[in-house]
Amino acid sequence: MEVTAQAQTDVFRAIADPTRRALLDLLRTGDRTVNELAEPFDMSRPAISQHLRLLLEARLVAVRKEGRQRRYRLNGTAIARVARWAGKFEDTPASKKKKR
Repeated sequence: MEVTAQAQTDVFRAIADPTRRALLDLLRTGDRTVNELAEPFDMSRPAISQHLRLLLEARLVAVRKEGRQRRYRLNGTAIARVARWAGKFEDTPASKKKKR
């Protein structure tokens, strides 16, 4: 499946923010509710929801309703696609140069 340039832009815009990267880290251990995700942060639940909305738009996370709650989880397919793209740069001549 080919990824459009806009989809790539959305992904990198989403992971550019440290709060959103921290949310992705929290979701590595399993799905969570907004309240569970908001707990470690010094920000409001609506602010966390806004960050989650951007992660959803970039398709890095998915959500499912469970009763009155929404549970967020990583979208493994999208995360793997990002990792594959970034992995292309590991074995380039520039990556092998020693830092001086």
